[in-house]
Amino acid sequence: MQSRLSRRAFMAAAGASAIYGCGGASEQPPASAGKFDPNWESIQTHEVPQWYHDAKLGIFVHWGLYSVPAWATPIGELGEIDWNRWFANNPYSEWYLNSLRIDGSPTQEHHRNTYGADFDYMDFAPQFNEALQAWDPAAMAGLFADAGAQYVVLTTKHHDGFTLWPSDVENPNLPQGRRSTERDVVAELTAAVKAAQMRMGFYYSGGLDWSFNPEPIDTLEEVWGTIIHTQEFADYADAHWRELIAKYDPSILWNDIGYPEQADLAGIVADFYNTHPDGLINNRFETGKEGAPRRHHDFITPEYAKMDEITDYKWETCRGLGYSFGYNRVETPEHTIGEAELIHLLADIVSKNGNLLLNAGPMPDGTIPELQASRLRALGAWLRKNGEAIYGTRPWERATGETSDGIPVRFTAKGDAVYAIVLGQPTSNTVALEFAADGSNASVTVVGEDQAPEATVADGKLTVKLAGPLPDAHAHVLRIVVG
Repeated sequence: MQSRLSRRAFMAAAGASAIYGCGGASEQPPASAGKFDPNWESIQTHEVPQWYHDAKLGIFVHWGLYSVPAWATPIGELGEIDWNRWFANNPYSEWYLNSLRIDGSPTQEHHRNTYGADFDYMDFAPQFNEALQAWDPAAMAGLFADAGAQYVVLTTKHHDGFTLWPSDVENPNLPQGRRSTERDVVAELTAAVKAAQMRMGFYYSGGLDWSFNPEPIDTLEEVWGTIIHTQEFADYADAHWRELIAKYDPSILWNDIGYPEQADLAGIVADFYNTHPDGLINNRFETGKEGAPRRHHDFITPEYAKMDEITDYKWETCRGLGYSFGYNRVETPEHTIGEAELIHLLADIVSKNGNLLLNAGPMPDGTIPELQASRLRALGAWLRKNGEAIYGTRPWERATGETSDGIPVRFTAKGDAVYAIVLGQPTSNTVALEFAADGSNASVTVVGEDQAPEATVADGKLTVKLAGPLPDAHAHVLRIVVG
């Protein structure tokens, strides 16, 4: 089916690629021979691994020095705010350093009033390292597993240049003690995630690094222009990626906001695929230069956006539970996605061939704030009951529908079953929806409920007569098998 982007999806996946590095769609690559050479022609034969198609839900973790001040202006979601207002009032707390450098910004005023005008951002490092001593990686991974996640992606280095592992590759622009965590967060969380039977991926800011380029970004046009295209930085970023892959064995390489044109990226990716045949990379490794040859990716990454229709290519929406990815102490429930909206979002994304990479922003000691944790637990509880309509499914012949009483429906499919995910509470014991099918017999069960409703298919409509009222829930699932 031909894909179409909504306005917000277009902003985050195409038009706003200048800020978040999202590439366009690509045709599904041909089958891989299993051996990759360090050139894009060979690398482009790589296919998205089956596990990623099946997984559907991952947890993004934005955690770093910005988690100490944990402050940003919650003005709204990406795609809803005019770019002329965005940077000076950035709701992303992980952009704290950039916001701090913009004269007259609310972050600059807050920082000076709270910490003093002479307090350097990198001086948050001792506070962060001290707080990290209380971190329990098993508890963090346990919460993510309880949420139903199948993989985790950790920000190993964000745009501020501070790493969450004690790298052997020294940053020449940051002093000792201000370069990295003392605990090896990458190693410890990776071990805990894998022990909890999830896969691990690594985010890395390969285009922006404010320790190499301190000029503040205050317009959309400046973002691509601040990507660092020098041999020094290319060697530095390449060495980091090779170190992360060799030491910690990730399944996903999740780069952000471009990558230097001088880099040995094809060599890194070929080596990664050859040693990790079920690994994959995202679409944010582009150079950001107009007219530059496109680089390979396995999936695209709309941010705070989603597709309108089923796509042939794989995609992954990334977003925070609030307006920020990093922990923002200013956010309240009004800035946070609700339980029903979150469940409905996941169902919608999966119905259209997407995954959801849902962000958790820990406090400095690794605690997930209760406002976020409660949403994760609610999603996990729903998935434990209804997960067969999500995990391992593929898009059906269409993604969307509606019951006769106006409740939205999302469809998925697996084996001989079609799942109708009813995004709300039925108003009666009869649920009817458009459902063109060959044959007049249909077997319907309500997933997670002990009742056998009557079902008929006539004139392209499925009518299900429930044995009794369904319990209150944000969404119910009908499992449909047509004879």
